[in-house]
Amino acid sequence: MNLHRKIEALGGAFIGALKSVRELARLWRGSLAGLVERDYPKGEIARQMYVVGNKSVLFISVTMGFLGMVMVMQSGQQLNRITGDLSQLGPEFLRLFIQEFAPTITALMLATRVGAGIAAEIGTMKVTEQIDALRLSGITPTSYLIAPRFFACVVMSLVLTIFAVVFSFSAGGLTAWSVFGLNPTLFFDASRVQVYDLTLGGCKALTYGMAIPVISGYCGLEARGGSEGVGTATTSAVIGSSFAVLLIDFLLSGIGFAFFGGGAR
Repeated sequence: MNLHRKIEALGGAFIGALKSVRELARLWRGSLAGLVERDYPKGEIARQMYVVGNKSVLFISVTMGFLGMVMVMQSGQQLNRITGDLSQLGPEFLRLFIQEFAPTITALMLATRVGAGIAAEIGTMKVTEQIDALRLSGITPTSYLIAPRFFACVVMSLVLTIFAVVFSFSAGGLTAWSVFGLNPTLFFDASRVQVYDLTLGGCKALTYGMAIPVISGYCGLEARGGSEGVGTATTSAVIGSSFAVLLIDFLLSGIGFAFFGGGAR
């Protein structure tokens, strides 16, 4: 009996996961359709871009600046122990941040701040029956609520990633100059950055921007009960969005390495 129940539970979890993936795909298509049909309120995209971008830029810039300083300090110490040659510290640091750290860490921070906000807002509307009121008025909740957030997250994820690269690289250069006495001309060298690096980093940022609002919106629409249900939806949105970011990062990095060799010269 115990084995039978375990098999039933495993099968139920698998079917539930398939249903969730199908619903996420439906929300993604609905968001794209909503952007084309423009069923959302006038000025909503601008408001969401302000919420996603302007309210996150300080948080992300400061965090990435400190991360850049720590990574340069640690990398410089290790290089001094091994070779003592710091001439490639800046160029390789820039490539690594463009490809990996800037888009991924920016997306993880957006998943915690923006994703939680989307899930809480939509979840509150769901438990207070405002979503049902929209449907009765002939308005599609996906087009009305998720589409403008989808567009704002996609655009601002790329913009914030650029800010993250600039601030981390600048902070890293100041650290290399003040701690190791490295000439800024040697550090601020972008000659090793290739089209592959920019393409991979940009694709990651855009893909993360698509995943976060869809997953967070789905968690909000699935909220049940009162304030406890909204809290559960918010937690699920942060966990789901963060996991999606890491999974997408792994897949895109693996595809880039398999087809382009990691952009190595």
